[in-house]
Amino acid sequence: MESDERLRIDTPEQVALELPVAGVGSRFLAVSVDTVLQFALTVMGVIALRIAPVRVGLPILALAGPATAILFAFCVYWGYFAVFEIFWSGRTPGKRLAGIRVIKESGRPINAYEAIARNVLRAIDFLPAMYGLGVVVMLLNRNSRRIGDYVAGTVVVHDRSTEDLRPGLTPLGGLAGGTERLSRVTADELVLVETYLHRRFELEQSVREQLARQIVNRIAEKTGLRPNVSQPLDEFLETIARHVRDNARFR
Repeated sequence: MESDERLRIDTPEQVALELPVAGVGSRFLAVSVDTVLQFALTVMGVIALRIAPVRVGLPILALAGPATAILFAFCVYWGYFAVFEIFWSGRTPGKRLAGIRVIKESGRPINAYEAIARNVLRAIDFLPAMYGLGVVVMLLNRNSRRIGDYVAGTVVVHDRSTEDLRPGLTPLGGLAGGTERLSRVTADELVLVETYLHRRFELEQSVREQLARQIVNRIAEKTGLRPNVSQPLDEFLETIARHVRDNARFR
């Protein structure tokens, strides 16, 4: 079961981005894979903590083996999802396989607080079994959010692979002082450009063209730089993003 809903994000630059929301089907696939990996990691860790001290001749550590194994299992159960989402940009191995990731409602990447908060509530979403409560809540709201997502202010969206977004540098419209003008681009505007570039292939063609034109106009107003007559808008935005990122000068 997949959702046809799209998350609409209105940026400070008055440009609307739409991201496809992940439905019950892809999220169930992800959590199934993660549960298997979580169980395997727990079993292997517990066995290692019980057997290793005996094999290497450390009987004192062997006495602490059961307690250490229980602590390890506890950490894996509560930390698996949060740790991966913190250090892997909102993804776990299962989410990566399913092509989805967790983001903030604003479209920004989640931080440690959101990752921990949404996963602490996973135990409630699991009730009474097999994420029964979580699935019911997801079916009752348009963005397929479970209780943990409401508490953390997050949403799960599709993260389909796209083309490489790091092309070679091209001239900035043949305008003198192009690099200096790009120092006027703010960090938020760079995020806007890069978010569009990463999500463009998930948008309908008409929406994609409209968004590209709006963002190009925004950059042009700020810097005076415009694409050449024959230059595609996406190529122009890729070049802008690369130059700004490489120079890393924001105002």
